[in-house]
Amino acid sequence: MIRWSTGALELVLTHSDSAPVRLVALGAPGSTEPTGATQPLVEVLLTGDGRARTGPRLTDTGVGRRMRYASHESGEDDGGSVLVVVQRDGDTGLEVSTRFTGGPQAAAVRAVTTVRNTGREPVVLEAVSTLATGAVLGAGADPRRLRLHTGRSEQVAEFRWSSAPLYGNTGLADSTTDRQTPFGRGAVVATSTSSWSTSRHLPTAVLADDDGGRALAWQVEHSGGWRWEVGDVRTGEDALAVVLTGPTDLDHQWAEQLGPGESFTTVPASVAVAEDGGFDGVLAELTRHRRWLRGRSGTPVEGEPLLVFNDYMNTLDGDPTTERLLPLVAAAAAAGAEAFCIDAGWYDDTGRGFEAWWRSVGEWVPSTTRFPDGGIERVLGEITGRGMRAGLWLEPEVVGVESPVAAPEAQGGLPDAAFLQRYGRRVHDDGRYFLDLRHPAARAHLDACVDRLVGELGVSFFKLDFNVTPGPGTDLGALSPGEGLLAHQRAHLAWLRGVRSRHPHVVVENCASGAMRADFALLELLDLQSTTDQEDFRLYPPVAAAAPGQVLPEQCGNWAYPQAWMSLEEVAFTQVTGLSGRLYQAGRLDQLDASQLRLVHAATALWKADLRHHLVRSVPVRPLGHPLWDGDAVALGLVADGRTVLAVWHRGGADAEIALELPGVRAADLEELYPRVLSPWGVEDDGRSSGSVVLRPGAAGPGARVYEVRAR
Repeated sequence: MIRWSTGALELVLTHSDSAPVRLVALGAPGSTEPTGATQPLVEVLLTGDGRARTGPRLTDTGVGRRMRYASHESGEDDGGSVLVVVQRDGDTGLEVSTRFTGGPQAAAVRAVTTVRNTGREPVVLEAVSTLATGAVLGAGADPRRLRLHTGRSEQVAEFRWSSAPLYGNTGLADSTTDRQTPFGRGAVVATSTSSWSTSRHLPTAVLADDDGGRALAWQVEHSGGWRWEVGDVRTGEDALAVVLTGPTDLDHQWAEQLGPGESFTTVPASVAVAEDGGFDGVLAELTRHRRWLRGRSGTPVEGEPLLVFNDYMNTLDGDPTTERLLPLVAAAAAAGAEAFCIDAGWYDDTGRGFEAWWRSVGEWVPSTTRFPDGGIERVLGEITGRGMRAGLWLEPEVVGVESPVAAPEAQGGLPDAAFLQRYGRRVHDDGRYFLDLRHPAARAHLDACVDRLVGELGVSFFKLDFNVTPGPGTDLGALSPGEGLLAHQRAHLAWLRGVRSRHPHVVVENCASGAMRADFALLELLDLQSTTDQEDFRLYPPVAAAAPGQVLPEQCGNWAYPQAWMSLEEVAFTQVTGLSGRLYQAGRLDQLDASQLRLVHAATALWKADLRHHLVRSVPVRPLGHPLWDGDAVALGLVADGRTVLAVWHRGGADAEIALELPGVRAADLEELYPRVLSPWGVEDDGRSSGSVVLRPGAAGPGARVYEVRAR
């Protein structure tokens, strides 16, 4: 038995001469009881050496069953605790090492697994788990009491968390009885699609006891192919197995050959445990773990979050000119913005609108027709002259089919090998090609563009977008398209690290058609995440309130985009959306009247003076449970140092009552922080439920408020 602790979490692993290493318990240090879990720590599928027990899952692989303990060592690394466990398979000559890393701040660890071929023959990998365990909950726990919390996501409807019983019509079938041999092969499975890693399912999920007790959370940390599954195994004392992987042959057309002496390392994944508190409790641990990982990533981490104004969402919509920008720059500065980002279109000379700028990306040279008097330098100078950082939008990984960069190499374009390819042709999607960042010419092109924009134009904020996907990947120089895509994505991360190393003062936003690539592989390196492209302010609250399940609160770039046609309550509504995370200001501020501007300025002042300092220490809670996409009320609490900042949105009728579950809180503990100048909502104790406070907006929605709740 191996017992290893980070100071906040203890892992217990077992091994024997007749069984592989197994992770049999995770819990509080000093009190963790081993379970009888028999799920191997690592699962490996090889071509020609598949499963030991047939089925569509990633459990019961032949290599996984044959692995045997070889060694382990533990130590310290950069303020964290490290455990490395090595196993070997005598049949294939594979040596597998699993590395756990965790810090004392959170009951969570990151895992990564490396497979090395020590045999004499090459092998072809079809799947390698980062981590697998049957120790889903504590010893003696009843799996039938579990609820599985998962998230679905799509463009303009991101982060839709929900929960359901693990066993039942929407999950696993409890099919084992005294008359049925335990032959079940069912699993709940989530996978990604291409390089929009969060466009369908979220790579984060939670299993929690339905009474709000103990919970286990996990996240796969990759911008491309990933898979997680919860399987009903029913072997030995096992009931369940959780298996976390990067790309697989089955799901992502990934296979990779290892010759003798070669190795492959999986994408990282993390797990977190909370002994009580259910979903909110374990999400708090995962949130603290994410912050710890970012702090030790080796790349610059933005200190105090900037207040950024962006000219895209419901503002200029990708059609910037000097004439349109200058009034917005003045209005943004007056509102207290600390950075101003010129979004898409700034490089387009055709004047043909969206279709032109969409298909012309890639050269990243400022337009002359859009900025005729003094060029874009005049606008950028106006931005910096008013005390703001100058920012630009880039979509670095793609090249429009009309861009000079897409021309044949003989005509000044990049070589064909610098683009993702399949079957000898460039991968094409919606008027764009894709750079292959494995190729030095592709990297050199992007480095030159970024260095020029920073060095010559003084840009110190970039919004990096990614609006198209390349399908399964590239087969150029790869055994499989998935192998090519994985290598490209790892090269992309390396390129980003290089940019951040050369320009540590530059703040970088992550975006992909809103939040279609909001995975922790990118968020570990970048500063903020646009949470959606949703343009209807009434539909935004469920996205903003649910985003901290996947994204750190201080990285949740929630757009606020007031318009002149909005009522004062509607202006406050969209500003509360921004205040619920990292306020990302947009909107036609230059067209607002004095009363509307007063609400905007009050929001920006509150966020800068108070809320952003609270945000960077906070963990999220759900006073109304998971936000409902069509719910009349939505709420999010952010808790730090005994203080809760509470955002509440009202989308119902005039007689609405919003009952919030706030344990230990009374109506007198709530103080309105924003907007204050509008009619206050009624706040009273709920006599029907202990620890519940009722809000009465008193008018039909939309309406929203921000409260401060101080714990007794």
